[in-house]
Amino acid sequence: MQTLKEVISEYRKAGRALGHFNFSDSNQLQAIAAAAKETGLPVVVGLSEGEREFFSIPQARALVNFYNEQGIQMYLNADHTYSVEKVQQAIADGVDSVVVDGAKLPFEENSHLLSASVQCARASGREVLVEGELGYIGTSSNVMQSLPEGAAITEDMMTKPEDLRKLVEETGIDLVAPAVGNIHGIVLSGQPKLSIERIAALNTAAGVPLVLHGGSGSTDEEFKQAVHAGVAMIHINTDLRVIYHDTLKKTLDEGTETTPYKFLTPSVEATKAYVVQKMRLFAGQ
Repeated sequence: MQTLKEVISEYRKAGRALGHFNFSDSNQLQAIAAAAKETGLPVVVGLSEGEREFFSIPQARALVNFYNEQGIQMYLNADHTYSVEKVQQAIADGVDSVVVDGAKLPFEENSHLLSASVQCARASGREVLVEGELGYIGTSSNVMQSLPEGAAITEDMMTKPEDLRKLVEETGIDLVAPAVGNIHGIVLSGQPKLSIERIAALNTAAGVPLVLHGGSGSTDEEFKQAVHAGVAMIHINTDLRVIYHDTLKKTLDEGTETTPYKFLTPSVEATKAYVVQKMRLFAGQ
């Protein structure tokens, strides 16, 4: 199987984007795996610090290994990791990549955190990719009525090309997620639009693949334009949570079924259908 670095490089050169989908339990992971099998496309699955308190990386690693043995090209990411200690633990637990989230830190502190994390990854003896973040895009993976304070919704608040270039050069990170008008979560009133022009400028400046966080709530047309402008990976979380939750609630409200595999199946199938559509969209199919 190709390494994650090889897949991302291949996708970037081809003007495609790899799908990254978060999960919190084995049922969501099963749905993502089924989507990857149906499409025949590689996929990245992620656990944030909060998610892995409920569903640990070693548990996830065992299941990802199982899916790999079934011919599914799946990679495991430690999403939104906030300390060197947590980075070290995630690497020891077997992730293929780690997102080091210093977006709320001053530039120099973010750079220091990323540099130390890259050193940990390089010393691991495995090819573990390190992704940095620059520019605050919020931390919620929920449905919000309005934008939180500090969200990147103006041109001036978005990541600047010169700052991104400096961060990459100082730290040696493999991937970078900038603020380009995106926001974590779904905003019911005033969902911001992606700045395709800024994405293109950052893609030129970065020298490493760009990652789009906060994909939930963006339109398919925005995704297409973002990929064309240089985004090589797209993160989705909130949309999956909403689909899983709403389908499960409807199933339970409308019936008396008490067998878990029966009342969970509609949620798994709905999640799979969404992931299939997004994987094909990102890959230009």
